[in-house]
Amino acid sequence: MSAFLPLNDKQFASSRSKLSEDHIYWRKYMPPVLVKEFGPIDYIDFSSVEPHHFAVTCSVRLQIYNPITKLVTKSYSRFKEAAYGGCFRRDGKLLCAGGEEAVVRLFDTNSNNMLRLFSGHKAAVHRAFFTTNDIHIASFSDDKTVILWDITSEKQITSFSDHTEYIRAGAVNPTSCDIILSGGYDKCIYMYDTRTNKKVLSVNHDVPVESLLFLPSGGIFLSAGGTDIKVFDAFTGGKLLAKITQHHKTVTCLKTASNGRRILSGSLDKHVKVYDAGTYNTLHTLDYPNAVLSIGISADDQTIVAGMVDGMISVRKREVEKEHVETNQKKRFTHRHAEKDPHTTDTIDTVKQNVHETLSKHDTYLRTFEYSKALDCVMMSYVASKTPYVTVTLMQELIRRQSLKRALAGRDGKFLVSIIRFLNKHIGSIHFGRVMVQVANTLLDVYEDHLDELEQEPRKMFTMLAQRLREEVNLMMSLAELQGSLQMILSAAKTTSSIAVKSTQNMEPSNAALTDRNLVLNIT
Repeated sequence: MSAFLPLNDKQFASSRSKLSEDHIYWRKYMPPVLVKEFGPIDYIDFSSVEPHHFAVTCSVRLQIYNPITKLVTKSYSRFKEAAYGGCFRRDGKLLCAGGEEAVVRLFDTNSNNMLRLFSGHKAAVHRAFFTTNDIHIASFSDDKTVILWDITSEKQITSFSDHTEYIRAGAVNPTSCDIILSGGYDKCIYMYDTRTNKKVLSVNHDVPVESLLFLPSGGIFLSAGGTDIKVFDAFTGGKLLAKITQHHKTVTCLKTASNGRRILSGSLDKHVKVYDAGTYNTLHTLDYPNAVLSIGISADDQTIVAGMVDGMISVRKREVEKEHVETNQKKRFTHRHAEKDPHTTDTIDTVKQNVHETLSKHDTYLRTFEYSKALDCVMMSYVASKTPYVTVTLMQELIRRQSLKRALAGRDGKFLVSIIRFLNKHIGSIHFGRVMVQVANTLLDVYEDHLDELEQEPRKMFTMLAQRLREEVNLMMSLAELQGSLQMILSAAKTTSSIAVKSTQNMEPSNAALTDRNLVLNIT
């Protein structure tokens, strides 16, 4: 007698593409913690020093949050009007911010004290960044100027005024303290060298620029504006390397992650996209409940924060990966002859036992020809909803054994409701449809003479099944009509093309050439 083989339920399992490493990596963030602020979140910046606090700029406040507790540790409220672009210095000890008051403020992160006030702009300062030497600040203002400040003397070192519209985006080169990048609503991006006080590069983004970002090498920079992100090479005079068009609304912010190997972009379309910094391919998408104005990510990728237009801050922490410790099989020792030689031991090796494969419950009932009980097992809600392919596989086996009618007969109203609901859900499926139709036919054969005896709910479910089948039939008829229309169009096009070729062959050479040219123009 041959051994019983369990059902192969993988034949109906949906074929899903294998998740990439990046999908797995970016899915390891826990559900977000939402924190409510007082206005739209203008800017978020992380300290590069552990424990990687992050600064949130919104309304008339600049606040520092603890990424673990999600609570405010320090709050700077020296602003009479809106604050913009709060940014940490690399050592995490200083914090600078612009604002509507046309000044740049410098704060000490160890206290609530304001250390410097840089005055000189004539309009709102939307962005301010520390240069890589940590002794200068570059500010970008609506007065169409870029100013470089000396922190020690609190004085202006140099300024640039090439833009003709508001400057809302800026960046400092991560490898050179003398290179500054600015982007304005005049659609232009300018690169300045503070050693010569001259503009060394100019490119056009074609739409107002919202954000700028240098990659860690310092030779490639990205600009965001409209729905596009453009990648430029500074070493080749601003050559356009790539154009990323993954958002369908304005891109508002850019950040680097994973030590510069990944790029993040936030948009008003409520998405944050993750790109490969080498190929610029989209690797993952993070969804948010509202339009994203700003994003920040810690140096170790452990925390990602997004600020939204409604004043909500979304804080996501990565799951703590448990260390998988491999436990080697221990050997037991007995000192049977310890009196002779205390160092002599007997080793008892663990004997491997044959492990018999455990059959699933429905397979066990199938093996003993208890078909009704096997069907009951796969119609349990946790099986039918989470792994419907197991249910369909068993139904197919019952059809093959010509035992489905026997398994369906004599059922109560509760079972009929569950199986008809399952049919309604999957009868239009590409994978399950053929089996579902056979089950529906068998079910009607068993109960067609007893419909009046059934309870109200099963009769109602049968009515819904009939409506579902009518919808499928109407859909098939519509597809057949569409197929016929397409065949007519293709046949007409083929006939027209053959007539044109024959008429061209009968023409004089000059007229034939002219006709060919007209055909090409029409096709184009």
